[in-house]
Parts: sequence; structure tokens; C-alpha cells
Amino acid sequence: MPRNPCCYGASTSYSRKAGGFRAAPSHICAMTTQHQSPETYTDRVLNFTIPSRSARGRIVRLDAVLDEILSAHDYPPAIAHLLAEAVVLGALMGGLVKEDGAQMTMQAQTEGGVVRLLVCDFREGELRGYVDFDRGRLASLGANPSLFALFGKGYLAITFDRSEGAGRYQGIVPLEGDSLAAACESYFAQSEQVPTLIRAAIHRSGGRVVSAGMLLQHLPDGEEGRERLHVRMDHPDWEHVSVMGGSIRHDELLDPALSMDALVWRLFHEEDQVRILPGAKLSRGCRCTLEHYSMLLDRFSVEERSEMADDDGLIQVDCAFCAKAFPIPA
Repeated sequence: MPRNPCCYGASTSYSRKAGGFRAAPSHICAMTTQHQSPETYTDRVLNFTIPSRSARGRIVRLDAVLDEILSAHDYPPAIAHLLAEAVVLGALMGGLVKEDGAQMTMQAQTEGGVVRLLVCDFREGELRGYVDFDRGRLASLGANPSLFALFGKGYLAITFDRSEGAGRYQGIVPLEGDSLAAACESYFAQSEQVPTLIRAAIHRSGGRVVSAGMLLQHLPDGEEGRERLHVRMDHPDWEHVSVMGGSIRHDELLDPALSMDALVWRLFHEEDQVRILPGAKLSRGCRCTLEHYSMLLDRFSVEERSEMADDDGLIQVDCAFCAKAFPIPA
């Protein structure tokens, strides 16, 4: 998985000066622009770095994109909440991928759990997600089931597929803790050995769900792109950044009137410099097509396709992500 900070394209660099928050001169960073970009509020990743603390982060707030993903299925509130958290985590972690065509996939699975499978992925700003669950057993758990009640003993697999045959990296960790965010923190600590703080917030009102999250990481000088042999989870710079980041409140993350740029400023305005770079614009992106499914069915024999077909000679293929149906002649 690429470890370089998100610092490509046009960015804005801020410095702490007497009298307020001012754009730093463009010579401070080769990627800095002289004019501040419009502030970012929703359905887009906002990347930032704190050079003096060797830290990077990203914030995301999902509104219309999440609504479109959830509307594909009639999810009960507990499952909608779970998928909302998974999708915002997918946006945060997918934002780490910088190569065109690369993809991040997160999959949570268990044997015998109420939730049989949760999967979401991110590719070039396109998000999608789906949950397969036992509706009857879910009803017996009450209104706010815990992560353990939903999954039992399960695992979380996070996969980064790099583009153009550059390879795949996957890490698997037990699905433990109070939330998917806690499990993702364990993934970075165990598989990536990167000190990481993740916060996620979900709010449901009137049948509509919004979610938001923040990811912070410590990347000490000289470690980018190299094997991490001496990682310090108690590094003073990381302790400082994680305390500041950990002070964020759910209502701040979710506040539609508070730009994500302003939120970064609230947390880290005392730092010498904070560089901000708007990331990918997010959308619901399901990649199912008639051509794709036809190609998959071509791998089966004529006899096998005949067995799959209905009385009209059509094979009905349903996409789990977007709930579209594709009738394909056998």
C-alpha cells in the first residue's frame, strides 16, 4: 500500500501568524497555491498534513452519496447504521490510495452471525457498499445491537489492489471492539504498523442517515516507503496529534454548517503549519454492467446456463450493491 502523504495536485498551506489564520506564501511548499480553494463541506475527502508533527489526516462527511447507497435496499436502522459507518471508513481509507484505477475493499464476515457479510469499496472516488444479514434474527436483538451481537466472532479484511498489475496488499484482523472504526485502527497497528486514530460519527433523523469521520496517522521522517522496523506508538509528536484529534466531537464532525477546513483549523490551529488539499469528489459508483455479467456467464457451459435460466430462457442476475436486475439470455 502506498505510504506517501496525499500531496499532489493543488493544495493550500496555512501558517499560524499573529492576527489569525493566513495562507502561507507559495514557496513554502512546491504544491501550494496562492489562492485558497473553496471550503469543503460534504461528499468529498479533505486531506491535510502537519509537517512539523510528521502527521497526515483526512476528513470526510457523507450526505447525498450515503443516501443513494442506503436507498438501494430497505435496511433496518441497525444495519443502515452499520453500513453508514463502513462506507465512511471506506472513504477515509480509500483516500490513502493515490494511483488511478487502484481500489480499496473492506470486508467483514463471520460464520453463524446475524450479519453474514459486509463489504464496501472505494475506487477513484466511487463508493459502494452492501450488507447481507438474517432479518429474523436481527429482530430479536433489539434496537441498538452491539458489534459482537451482530457479528459474533468474525474478522475484518482490508485489501488494497494497486493498478496496472502493481500487486495486492491485504491485512486481516479479528473483528473486535465496540465499532468497525476500532477494528480498522487495529488493522493499521498490526498490519501496517502505522500509529492511527479513527473517529466515525453517524446520525439518523427522519429516516435519513448522515455519517462523517476522521483518520489521523503518524509518519515519522525517513519512514515513508521503507520498512517500519522501529515504530513508536508513544512518539511525543504522535501523542500530541492523537490527543488533539481525539478531542473531536461527533456533533462537530456531523455539523453541515461547519466546513471540514474549519474543523481542521479548530483542532490544529496552534501548529506552525497545516497543509490542506481537497481530495476525491465522492459518488455512489456501482460497476455492474450487462457486458460484465454476460462475460462471467460465458465461463459456464451451455448446459449449466440452461439450468440457471427461467421459463423465458433468461438468467436473472441481481447486483447486491445497487439492487439492479440484469436479464441475460441463456
